[in-house]
Amino acid sequence: MNSKEKYKALPDEDKDRIVEMAWEDRTTFDAIEAQFGLKEQEVIELMRREMKPSSWRMWRERVQGRMTKHLAKSAIDDFRHKCSRQRSISHNKVSKR
Repeated sequence: MNSKEKYKALPDEDKDRIVEMAWEDRTTFDAIEAQFGLKEQEVIELMRREMKPSSWRMWRERVQGRMTKHLAKSAIDDFRHKCSRQRSISHNKVSKR
C-alpha cells in the first residue's frame, strides 16, 4: 500500500490526531509510526495535505533538525511527560495539598 492509499484509508479522527501528535515537540515520528503505521515521510506528506501552506512551512521549519522528533537522536531519557505530583501508575491520582 503506497502512502496515498494509506492517507485515504485513514479516518478524519486519525488524521487530526496525527497532526496533533506531529505538532507536539516530545512526540517522536517513531511513536506516530507505531500507532498509525505512517513513516516520517508519510507524516510530512499528510501534514502538507492537511494544513494551510503557511502553517505547513512553519511546522516544517520547527521540526527540521529537532532532535526530540527522532527517538534514536534524542537525548531525553524519559520520553513520557509526567507531572511531578503524579503518583505511580497504580495510584494515578494527584495528591491533595
